[in-house]
Amino acid sequence: MRLSITYLLATSLVTPATAFAPGTTFARTSAAKISPLFSSVVDEPKMARPSTKVPVFDEVCDTCGVTLTRFMSEVAMLNPDLTELTTLFGAIDTACKAISNLVKRSQLPSSSTLGYEGNVNVQGEDQKKLDVITNDLLKRALRFTGKLGVLASEEEDTPVDLMPNNAGANEIIIDDTDRYVAVFDPLDGSSNIDAGCPTGTIIGIYEHDDSCDPESSEDNCLANTLQPGTKLVAAAYCLYSSSTFLALTLGKGVHMFVLDEEIGEFVMTDPDVKIPETSSIMSFNEANTHMWDEPLQEVVTNWKNGTGKSGKAFSSRYIGAMVGDVHRTLLYGGVFGYPGDTKNPNGKLRLLYEGAPMSFIMEQAGGLSTTGKQRVMEIVPEIVHQRVPMMMGSKNDIQEIIDAYDKYEAK
Repeated sequence: MRLSITYLLATSLVTPATAFAPGTTFARTSAAKISPLFSSVVDEPKMARPSTKVPVFDEVCDTCGVTLTRFMSEVAMLNPDLTELTTLFGAIDTACKAISNLVKRSQLPSSSTLGYEGNVNVQGEDQKKLDVITNDLLKRALRFTGKLGVLASEEEDTPVDLMPNNAGANEIIIDDTDRYVAVFDPLDGSSNIDAGCPTGTIIGIYEHDDSCDPESSEDNCLANTLQPGTKLVAAAYCLYSSSTFLALTLGKGVHMFVLDEEIGEFVMTDPDVKIPETSSIMSFNEANTHMWDEPLQEVVTNWKNGTGKSGKAFSSRYIGAMVGDVHRTLLYGGVFGYPGDTKNPNGKLRLLYEGAPMSFIMEQAGGLSTTGKQRVMEIVPEIVHQRVPMMMGSKNDIQEIIDAYDKYEAK
């Protein structure tokens, strides 16, 4: 998989939102429950930034519904300081449509997108042709918003300047303005492409850190990317499957859209996605069970036997692509995980590009995300490509994993 980081130049930072639109349906209704490992109320995940006002639509067109374009326009009207974010999501909208088309056509004999590029990225992974193409597509889409300044990619040893006058230069130039920091995995699950299985795009957007002073420390500005998930402004994923889905959160609920190809727009299908609190589905690579931590092995064994806290025997559903597995988990409930094991103690998922944005979405839908010992959203990355063990999904089931680790640590 090819992963990238971008700095977005913005003219202002997000200001606190003190109220919601009248009639909003995004407030949690269940009683608050404190998790011993989480520094926040489970039903209202703690974030390092204020909430965003979200629109409520009293009148909807019967033909085209609420499009992503209209939704973001309403967000901008309720939150004037998020105008630049609206522009950014316009670029993401276009890029996801283009990537969806590339994925659908990739199986045709005339397509030149299948197979390997012949290169290896900085993490030692073989690059698929579509990894390279989709990464370049997203870079261009973000650059041509007119706000893209610097990009750091898994394929680049150092960040490069993407402004038109410097795009061919090796030196790094950081403009002295306010910024958003955007991170993305342009094609998660690209190893599934040749088999026609689901793939996706993951995107996270952070605020600029005021400590960044380009004139005094370039390295300090690049460290802006190393922020915990609690500082995310927004997160989204696009799923390329039977339909093209786009799910996003601005920190107050999760909003689901599906691409209507007849009108060429993402149309809202669920204004407030909520994951079931208890489930009977697990999504792991169970071939690695014998290498997992003892408490996780115990919980999964109990689920298989129907002796877990829910008393239900779990079934297994595993696609092998994070976006596809998390999407199903959000809709049906369940537990998705790529835990650490004796071979890969830190798991294989990247914290910055995959773990934090998807955990943000999961928590905003009422679920939990943990390493077993720590809330994923609170982990501060030490390096750009840091990996992290992770389990996320239905609140009660993830809490069962957390309690098992608590019990084990207390021995």
